[in-house]
Amino acid sequence: MLPDGYAEIIFHFGGACCILDNGELQPLPSPFLMGLLDQPVMLSTNRLDIIGVRCFPWTVFDLLGLPSSQDKVRIFEHPIVQLQSALNKQVRDGRIEDALDQLKEYFWNARSRIAIDSMLFDAGIAMREANGAMPIRQVAAAVHATVRTLERKFKQSSGYTVKDVSGLMRFEQVRNQLWLSPNSSIADVAYELGYTDQSHLSREFKRYAGVAPGAFVRKAREAKKL
Repeated sequence: MLPDGYAEIIFHFGGACCILDNGELQPLPSPFLMGLLDQPVMLSTNRLDIIGVRCFPWTVFDLLGLPSSQDKVRIFEHPIVQLQSALNKQVRDGRIEDALDQLKEYFWNARSRIAIDSMLFDAGIAMREANGAMPIRQVAAAVHATVRTLERKFKQSSGYTVKDVSGLMRFEQVRNQLWLSPNSSIADVAYELGYTDQSHLSREFKRYAGVAPGAFVRKAREAKKL
C-alpha cells in the first residue's frame, strides 16, 4: 500500500491478513485502521479480498471515538466489528454492492451522530482543492483562523500537522497522474503541482514511494502492457 492523504478502515475476507513489520509478519484482525503512511507498507497473504473505507485523517478518530495518533496500523475495539460476519457472507456470495451499501449506511448514520468541526472540514476541502500545494498561512486565511489555532486543532484531530497531510495529498496526485499517464513529463507534473522543480518532486516522491519517479513510471508502463 502506497501513502496518500487518507486513513482507511480496512475489512478483509477470504484469507489471513498480515503486515510485514521489522521483517516479521504480524497478523491483523478485521477491521483494522491503516493510518497515514510515510512509506509503502506490504500486506502479505495468499488470497485476500479487501473493502477499504477511506476517511479524512482529521475525522477518522472522532468517527471511531479514538484518541488521535500517528500509528501506521491500529487495532481497535468498536461496534463496527459486528459488521464483519454479514460483510463476509455478502463478499463470499459475490454481493459486493450489498456490502458497500451496508457500509455506506453504517457510516452515514455514524457521521450524523458526531459534531463536525467546520474549521477543519473547510481547511481540508481547501487543501484537497489545492492538491496539497496550499501553504499553511493560506489554508488558515481560507478558514478565517490563525495559523496557531489551525495547527493546534489539526494536530489534535489527526495526530499530524497541516504540512504533513498536505505533503501526502500532493504525493497522491503525483502518484495517480504518473500511474494513469506514465508518459507524462515529470518536470511538467512538478510545475503543475507546485513543486520547486523536478528535483524537489523526485526527493519527495522517493521519500513516500520508496522508489524514484522514473522507476515508478517504468513499472506503470509495464503494467499497461499486460
